[in-house]
Amino acid sequence: MSKPTSSAPSQRMLRVGEQVRAALTQVLQRGEVRDPLIETTVLSISEVRMSTDLRVATAFVTPLGVADHAAPIEALNRHAKYIRGRLTPHLRQLKYMPEVRFKDDTSFDNYKKIDALLRSPEVMRDLTDDADADDKNGPNDKTGA
Repeated sequence: MSKPTSSAPSQRMLRVGEQVRAALTQVLQRGEVRDPLIETTVLSISEVRMSTDLRVATAFVTPLGVADHAAPIEALNRHAKYIRGRLTPHLRQLKYMPEVRFKDDTSFDNYKKIDALLRSPEVMRDLTDDADADDKNGPNDKTGA
């Protein structure tokens, strides 16, 4: 009987992903990658997702204070093999050193859009109308009027 496949990452994938994220952060903070673009850009690694066989690590990176995110991501991907080698001392417990891929993290943009929607006048009006109705009826009033 085959095992059902799940889209959720396993506990091991999450643990190894966090270890890779911490190791990447150390390598980048120490300035071990000699590239002017990477050295002068503040990078935030929000998440590292591991493949099911733990051989590929996809790091989601946000370059802070830079309008063009593509250039720092390209620079990181150009130096991916070197970075992989610099990760080796930090991840000795792994059987295979994962291949590292870098992608732009767009989650902050999504959060910004949701925040703007929640602060829009239409939503604020609806929220204040609901709060006023609760105050008039009281918290235990079940009439719905």
